[in-house]
Amino acid sequence: MGAGLEALPYRHVLTLPTEPSAVRTARETAELALAEWGIDPRHPTVGPALLILSELVTNSVRHAVALSPQVTVIYAASEDCLAFAVHDRHPYQPALYASVTGTGTGTGTGTGTGGLATVMELTLGLGGTAVVRCDADGKGKSIWITLPL
Repeated sequence: MGAGLEALPYRHVLTLPTEPSAVRTARETAELALAEWGIDPRHPTVGPALLILSELVTNSVRHAVALSPQVTVIYAASEDCLAFAVHDRHPYQPALYASVTGTGTGTGTGTGTGGLATVMELTLGLGGTAVVRCDADGKGKSIWITLPL
């Protein structure tokens, strides 16, 4: 994690089995954490952030389960920033920005559709950033989303 994200005062880590129920649990945990941290659930960033999180966990459940029996979600926030990561142990690293332009295969059809394109369109539309971070051994990755509040 980058130095800026390490400085975020609020943090929660959740590890779940890579199965469909992980999507709901990750989203419900996010809602609880945001409430505990005093982030208004009606803030215009919260709804899209929960959708982004759900899409990323869904991608891990659909595409990484064969190599990753668990998915880990890291939540972090400050007064003006919300960040989260979804980590699995599948080595594939999607080309995040290609999913928006339609130039990559990503998890969609290569035409800018699908879950990853939605993630990127929402992230960029909110003025946020997205990055894929490879595990040191190259056998897993985290997709980090940072959004302004």
